[in-house]
Amino acid sequence: MSRRRPTRIREGDDMTDIGDGTDADDWTQTKTMEKPADQLQLSEQDLKEEFTRILTANNPHAPQNIVRYSFKEKQYKQTSSVDQLAIHFSLDGNMLHRDSDEAKRQKGKLGLPEAASEPAISESGEGAAEEAEGEKQETTEERADDAATPAPTEKRKLTNQFNYSERASQTYNNPYRERGTATEPPPRATYSGNVTQWEIFDAYSEDFEKQEKSKEKKVVPGRKEEDKSRKKLTITETQSDDISRVSVASKIVERMVNQNTYDDVAQDFRYWEDVSDDYREQEGTLLPLWRFAHDKAKKLAVTSICWNPKYNDLFAASFGSYDFMKQGTGLILFHSLKNPSYPELVYETDSGVMCLDVHPEHPYQIAAGFYDGSVAVFNAVEKKDGPLHRCTAKNGKHTDPVWQVRWQKDDSDNNMNFFSISSDGRIVHWTIVKNEMIYQDVIKLVIPDVSAEGPDGIKVPTLGCGTAFDFHKQKDYLFLVGSEEGKVHVCSKAYTSHFIDSIDAHNMAVYKVAWNYYHSKLFITCSADWNVKIWEMSNKIDNKDNSETSTRKALFSFDLNNSVGDVAWAPYSSTVFAAVTADGKVYVYDLNVNKYEPICEQMVAQKKKTKLTHIEFNPIHPIIIVGDDRGNVTSLKLSPNLRKVPKEKKGQPPMDAAARQQFELNKLEKILSMVRESTEANAS
Repeated sequence: MSRRRPTRIREGDDMTDIGDGTDADDWTQTKTMEKPADQLQLSEQDLKEEFTRILTANNPHAPQNIVRYSFKEKQYKQTSSVDQLAIHFSLDGNMLHRDSDEAKRQKGKLGLPEAASEPAISESGEGAAEEAEGEKQETTEERADDAATPAPTEKRKLTNQFNYSERASQTYNNPYRERGTATEPPPRATYSGNVTQWEIFDAYSEDFEKQEKSKEKKVVPGRKEEDKSRKKLTITETQSDDISRVSVASKIVERMVNQNTYDDVAQDFRYWEDVSDDYREQEGTLLPLWRFAHDKAKKLAVTSICWNPKYNDLFAASFGSYDFMKQGTGLILFHSLKNPSYPELVYETDSGVMCLDVHPEHPYQIAAGFYDGSVAVFNAVEKKDGPLHRCTAKNGKHTDPVWQVRWQKDDSDNNMNFFSISSDGRIVHWTIVKNEMIYQDVIKLVIPDVSAEGPDGIKVPTLGCGTAFDFHKQKDYLFLVGSEEGKVHVCSKAYTSHFIDSIDAHNMAVYKVAWNYYHSKLFITCSADWNVKIWEMSNKIDNKDNSETSTRKALFSFDLNNSVGDVAWAPYSSTVFAAVTADGKVYVYDLNVNKYEPICEQMVAQKKKTKLTHIEFNPIHPIIIVGDDRGNVTSLKLSPNLRKVPKEKKGQPPMDAAARQQFELNKLEKILSMVRESTEANAS
């Protein structure tokens, strides 16, 4: 490592001469200016030109295009003022001022003596300073004496009573709780908005204007009694608002209490699976869950059950009497699985309610048919004890009990409409136009070759008694009609004068007809002759041919040894259906597992001589609800063997609705093809 000799500067040397020869080369280093080839060549005047540069306190990272929503103007507006503060470092200390309240409380808690206040130093006199120094010496001597003899520490009482808190009144931090009390967290949503003084002022002013408008009333002179009555109405309205708020809160509390009371049933509804199904492939069981009852429905029979299409835990049930000699009032109850102790809505009627149906698109609209032949429409949203619309003898009322009603799609004018069937042999189409119901007879169940003689020898056609009907799932113009004579008629809205086809299905009254959810030509019937039959519609009828060439023999026939009150297809499988009988049993069949015997036969009625009247599958959950003639509705959960669904293959995406529909259709077609081959072989 080379070292340079330090230079000595002589006096008077201005360091201008650096020497001659090699000494100058050693001390100086030649610098060559390298310029890039694309550098801009500027003149001396341009180089000497000055440019001003301004330093600002703006934050370069602050956003410049913030847009926020203005609730006052109801549009998005760009904010001009942006906060330019940039914090590079922040450190929060834990030091307290010794004269603060918090410091005094901590000193009192730890038992530390308070620091002596510093004496004031006056600028004018030196004597005061000397006295202060003397006092300091005395205090130091006293502190030394105090240190030698420690004084007893006294507990100081806090003077501020508002900051005092008793430990016994505080709750435990994170106490242990039972798992049964744990609930799912409520759903959360992120919401943002701006609140300013003028927005608050505008909101208050609008509310004040509304209150002023509500208070403004036309005062007629000389009618003080009317004014008093109006004041009473306003008072009752405010009281009703308060009562409605209390009712909502009480419903929530009631559901919480019921959830804890029926916690074991709720756990079974969610998680129970019968393990024994793994050891028996062709058998299943039903687990009883909740039982729904009402005091006013004890002596009435469940005449109809319908699930709400929007709320899967809510169903409606109608109550009446099938006995002609025991007719009285009726009921419509709305029960929820979340509150099995008491119904959500109660409608009392003058006549027995024999059927009802909930609108598929407007779940608050309920159509009902009564034993006296009238039909009515209820609105569950409007707080009204009676129906919104009801027919009378002047506008098409039936003369016999109405056994079934069914909503249809809205017409071209967006008017709601539904159909009804009665024992008087009429199928009526009802349309709700504004505040009235307009009726139109669709078809009459005329019995061919049977007529009665009227006055003057006129022959009057004899009408059959309609008991049930069902509309096609894809073709709404096609529908089936069951009668008390045991016949099933295939009808169309386009042909109102005659039937497309008529089938001698049963020997006694038909109680239910229902199309299959997946197969467009398959339907099921049940009757009082103890039989459940499955039929297939022929292709000629499907093509609107009026020839009577449909299948006269049922594809499947099942004898249940008692009167069958109701039958229903399962919405999750094309081969599963369930039926209820008058001896209190529920039968569940799966044609894919066993075409001859039920895979589940279970007694559901709790008391002897209890008849089961209706059954319905839940569209989402694996449960069914069953009604009896004692006013009770029982919910039952299906075991895994009763609700088999196609298994998803590994590595393949789950099936969509169309693929699932095709799978169920193919599964049912395989079974039907085998039955067709056997029937053709027997016929030959």
